[in-house]
Amino acid sequence: MVFEEKMIMNGEPDEDEEEEEEEDMVVCFTFFYFDPLETMRQKCEDAEHCVHTKERLEQCETRVGSRSATEEDCTEELFDFLHARDHCVAHKLFHSVK
Repeated sequence: MVFEEKMIMNGEPDEDEEEEEEEDMVVCFTFFYFDPLETMRQKCEDAEHCVHTKERLEQCETRVGSRSATEEDCTEELFDFLHARDHCVAHKLFHSVK
């Protein structure tokens, strides 16, 4: 990569150069990378059961975020949402493989 070549030729890069290279990599990654699994996850998140569990997660996050001192976390709601989404993904993925 260009960043690695600069390091070899010029020693350690300036912080500005390093940040610029990272930004360039993110831009390239954003525009040229397509992940079918991520697309399927997005579609599953729009399914009725996933929407319900995602709403519960968001409500919990809002409730917990509004309190200054609480022992509550949203682990159960997060796991419920991820389980529902991944169940949908697995069903769609394996159904299309048959």
